[in-house]
Amino acid sequence: MRRATLGLALTVSLTRTRDIGVCLLLSVVVQSLCCADVTKLSADDRRVLQDSARFREVHSTGDLPPAIVKLCGAKLADPGENWNATDAILDPTLPGKRLVWAAVGGDYYVVHYERGGIAHTFHILVAKLTNNDSKPKLVWNAMGGPFKDYAAFLAALQKGKLDDRLDYAH
Repeated sequence: MRRATLGLALTVSLTRTRDIGVCLLLSVVVQSLCCADVTKLSADDRRVLQDSARFREVHSTGDLPPAIVKLCGAKLADPGENWNATDAILDPTLPGKRLVWAAVGGDYYVVHYERGGIAHTFHILVAKLTNNDSKPKLVWNAMGGPFKDYAAFLAALQKGKLDDRLDYAH
């Protein structure tokens, strides 16, 4: 009887050790997925974005051209407004995305927004819209954040804390 108890205890101990090892491995893998090098942003566009003096922050979708807001999805709530933050849609008339902030610099627009659903995610969208064009050009998009302001976004860009490996739905 004692042998059976010791064998069971040893089996439970080895199982727990294996489970802890798997958890540690998964935590390392997940962390590496959260922080990736920015791979799809051109050097020229990166230089423009890093010139923070040319950008001014805005905190309302009304301060952005409608074509830029449309790139983010059908509707985008302003900061502090009601929106569908989870996958449980309580009001189908509310948007599933909300503006965190945006920055405008000449013909460049940087939009930082959050997306509700099963996985609450934060996105960065960079687009260009010149005065002569009616349709904006998507320059770059990535996941990461939240970033409290444009300076925090630039710091994350510098440190590779944004993930642009997949084409995320806007």
